[in-house]
Order: sequence, then structure tokens, then C-alpha cells
Amino acid sequence: MIVYNVTVTVDTSIQSEWLSWIQQKHIPEVLSTGLFIEAQLKKVIKDNGNTFAISYTCATMQDLHKYQVNFASQIQKKHINKFGDKAVAFRTILEILNNFDKDIL
Repeated sequence: MIVYNVTVTVDTSIQSEWLSWIQQKHIPEVLSTGLFIEAQLKKVIKDNGNTFAISYTCATMQDLHKYQVNFASQIQKKHINKFGDKAVAFRTILEILNNFDKDIL
């Protein structure tokens, strides 16, 4: 399994609007591509409280590559056009090597 993690630092002045938009528009649009299994929205715990991480899980690197080639630039452009430099993102690709369940240990 592959996790495509997008970390976004959001200016306080747009945080409410951004959170609403990301949950109602952006994440559903990414999931509608059919290439991801799930998404999680998380808040990074730190002093300013304005950083969020969105983790999209897909089955294979091929699925992620299809997303990047066919959808990513146009979806990212919508985010940039709407929020500009008030919501700055960076992306990380992770591979899940193993899941551990407390009941199995």
C-alpha cells in the first residue's frame, strides 16, 4: 500500500474556509478519480495549529502514478488558484511496510 501525504500550512485568516473547502470539495474530487482507497485529514499538533496533513492511500505505485499524470496538476491548480500562498503544501510518498494491531501483539 502507498500513502500519498500532502502537508499544508494554512494562514489563520483562511483556516475555516480552507477546512470547509478541503473536506467538501478537494478531498472528494481526489477520491472521485477512483485511484485511492481512502483519505484521512489530520491536524499537526504544534504551537500555531495551522498545519494539516491529508493522507491518501492507494493500492500500488502505478495507481499513484496514474493520479499524478492524469489528475494531480489540474486539482493542485484549483487549490493554488483559490488560496495562493496562504495555503502552502508539500507532498511525501510513503510505502506501508506493515500494520500492527495491539490485539495481535
